[in-house]
Amino acid sequence: MDIVHYLEDLFEDHGYFVIWIGLLLEFIALPFPGETTMAYAGFLSYKGLLNWQALILFAFLGTTMGMTTTYWIGRKAGLPFIRKFGKWFFLPPHKFDKTKYWFDKYGSGLIFIGYFIPGVRHITGYFSGMITLPFRKFMLYAYSGALVWTALFVGIGKIFGPQWKYMFHLAATYSLIASLCIAALIALVVLYRYRHTLRRAYSKRFSGKKQPPEASVRGVRDDEDGDAKPKPSGSTSEP
Repeated sequence: MDIVHYLEDLFEDHGYFVIWIGLLLEFIALPFPGETTMAYAGFLSYKGLLNWQALILFAFLGTTMGMTTTYWIGRKAGLPFIRKFGKWFFLPPHKFDKTKYWFDKYGSGLIFIGYFIPGVRHITGYFSGMITLPFRKFMLYAYSGALVWTALFVGIGKIFGPQWKYMFHLAATYSLIASLCIAALIALVVLYRYRHTLRRAYSKRFSGKKQPPEASVRGVRDDEDGDAKPKPSGSTSEP
């Protein structure tokens, strides 16, 4: 059966739960066409059959729940367990070696961009847990990346409608570049929106309240004048 027809039947029977449960299972490394599902769901929202905000919400929840689950599995089980039994859960050793290579290259930022690297996004959660990356730091990269990733592919179907398949293949090919552009755009919007607040914070941090040089000199002179002994009021100068 064609995958689109299969997804159509799934959405007709189960609605939003398809994208939620499907993405959760994908990030535990079970086979599921996550990107295709999101793009097709976006197309259904274009046709008015689903709400695109709800789709992004359910996709985000499924993705973050799956990533969080794999993080704690990796943290509790450790690398020896994963290497020994991972093959039974579609986690062969070569995928971990590939993820380690990318992690050495990009550091924690790989958790964000890993969503757009084939064969990596399913492993970054496990790997982050195995190297005991602090959970707050993991959340920052994993959840922000999940939001950009899900919004991008749901948006493809919503915005391009009947041309979603063509745009999907284009985005799948250049998704890493697209994600970096979107992240940069979001950063620029945030900087512009809060530019006055950031400027005040910068000024407060780096502009100390220093007394102007003129005032300092005047203060010294005033002190010197104050230290001078006043002449008695009844005294007269000698001839």
